[in-house]
Amino acid sequence: MQLQGTILSGYDFDLIEGTIIIENGQIVAIEEESTSSKNIILPAFINSHTHIGDSIAKDAGSGLSLDELVAPPNGLKHRLLSSAKPDDLISQMKRSIQLMGTIGVAAFADFREGGIEGVRMIHKANLESSVDAIVLGRDTIEVLDIADGFGASGSRDSDFTQERNSTKTVNKLFGIHAGERDKLDIDTSLELEPDFIVHMVHPTSEHLDSLQNTNTPVVICPRSNLVTGVGLPPIEDLLNHTTVALGTDNVMLNSPSLFREMAFVSKLFEIDPRDILRMATSSGAAIFDLDYGVIKPNKQAKLLVLDGDSNNLSGSSDIISSIVRRAGPADIKQVYL
Repeated sequence: MQLQGTILSGYDFDLIEGTIIIENGQIVAIEEESTSSKNIILPAFINSHTHIGDSIAKDAGSGLSLDELVAPPNGLKHRLLSSAKPDDLISQMKRSIQLMGTIGVAAFADFREGGIEGVRMIHKANLESSVDAIVLGRDTIEVLDIADGFGASGSRDSDFTQERNSTKTVNKLFGIHAGERDKLDIDTSLELEPDFIVHMVHPTSEHLDSLQNTNTPVVICPRSNLVTGVGLPPIEDLLNHTTVALGTDNVMLNSPSLFREMAFVSKLFEIDPRDILRMATSSGAAIFDLDYGVIKPNKQAKLLVLDGDSNNLSGSSDIISSIVRRAGPADIKQVYL
């Protein structure tokens, strides 16, 4: 198979007019050549933090605080999840996965509530999908038998030392929420040596140095942080110290769209659009050890093709900026997963 157009090649998204040659789902060559195609070809997205179990309760709890919304065990989210029928949960998670696939998400990393049964439900929801699900179970260590790792709610809620040691023993991922409400749980979270931290809205300069010294990546979810009123992460500082990826967090709060997340970041922060696009692609691939997220030979061909001649993108003077700031589902021509 061949794809032609303007190719965002490599980690720096070098703009190459030409052809991508794909064999058996792998990029075998990128040939620079003149083409009449107006296509824009970029890596498919990686949504690095979701809670898609919340798909059963979209836009519930408007105006509630973070604790009232999602704090275990009595936050609104947990009450709604515990009262929902399993088939309804699976059906709604399936629809969120389908949505992500149609808007260019190749993989998502989910902190899945409900113990072993919760992990089984998300696996069922993803059975017929070409989107990769990285499932980090919660609530019990036994989830490690079937999950890709453990997703800790935060060191406020428990010590999590046993869970962290267990993930090391079986060589699986350990992620944890930290620095979302304030800075008070960051030190204890870093002491666990997590594979990544979610949120980090309130790091001090010492925390930033620690992230750098330990090579600990951070997944940020700024739209969620704004909705819950906890503030916004210092994205530029984080980028200067570690790998930063984008997630969309709870589906009850936000659509799992990285188009929306990128546009939000680009209009609130003075950040290079290339850095923002990396946060939505190759940075997530690095955290979760995925063989895609960048267009280069020998990588899997997980690709998103936009119509550069759409009413929205036609006339762009900066393709990457336009992708980050204004592109959306209506501009998609094809998704290759």
